[in-house]
Amino acid sequence: MAGEGASERLDLGVLSEEQQEKLRRFKIKTRIDNEKYLRSHPEVEVLIGDFLRNMLLKRPTDIREFAAEHFNDPSLHSTIDSEKEENSVIE
Repeated sequence: MAGEGASERLDLGVLSEEQQEKLRRFKIKTRIDNEKYLRSHPEVEVLIGDFLRNMLLKRPTDIREFAAEHFNDPSLHSTIDSEKEENSVIE
């Protein structure tokens, strides 16, 4: 039934062989593009890691509110920059 959400399995038989091949190539290209982006922006890994670490340490009851406060923190930019520098020294 349509609209059942993420638990619904995709029926690849609905796609033609050509469509399946285009989808496969699109997925590969997307993964490559994502990998290139993440490699050229190491601050993304630091940003996500910092958020997850703080979330797991503080265990907020309202994660959305916590995320909003975390990502709107005026000192976030300097925090991420210093952590990124620390990580580059370690590597």
